[in-house]
Amino acid sequence: MITSARRVSADKPEVQISFSLDETSELKDAEDPLPSFPDLEQRLQPVLPFRSLKESIEVYKNHCKIANEFNQVKHEIARLEDRKRELMAELLEDERVSMEFARLEEEYRILTEENQSLITVHSQRAQQLEMLRVIIQKRQGSS
Repeated sequence: MITSARRVSADKPEVQISFSLDETSELKDAEDPLPSFPDLEQRLQPVLPFRSLKESIEVYKNHCKIANEFNQVKHEIARLEDRKRELMAELLEDERVSMEFARLEEEYRILTEENQSLITVHSQRAQQLEMLRVIIQKRQGSS
């Protein structure tokens, strides 16, 4: 089997071409597709094994397994980072709401005190008005 690997450009993954003059080898390669790890850095990509060496095939399979696990962990980290951002946004919103709630509580306390003061003044003025009415009625009655 002849294998050739070339990179078309720096931002594209390596292209691998394999061919053999032996028909059985072509069938075996077609039945056993090579895993692809497009998200994995080029330097971390599994290197094709020498199919004639059992150890090389085992190392390759192990490398593919590790690359797959690495990919899964990388995606899980990205998902968790997204969730962290969501939670941080919720926390900021909760803190903003909490500050607004504290401000409204303080405003309510001040308005309640002012209301109580106004009720007291109103009551006092009502008593004074009633006293003035009584005095005016007495003056009108005595004149």
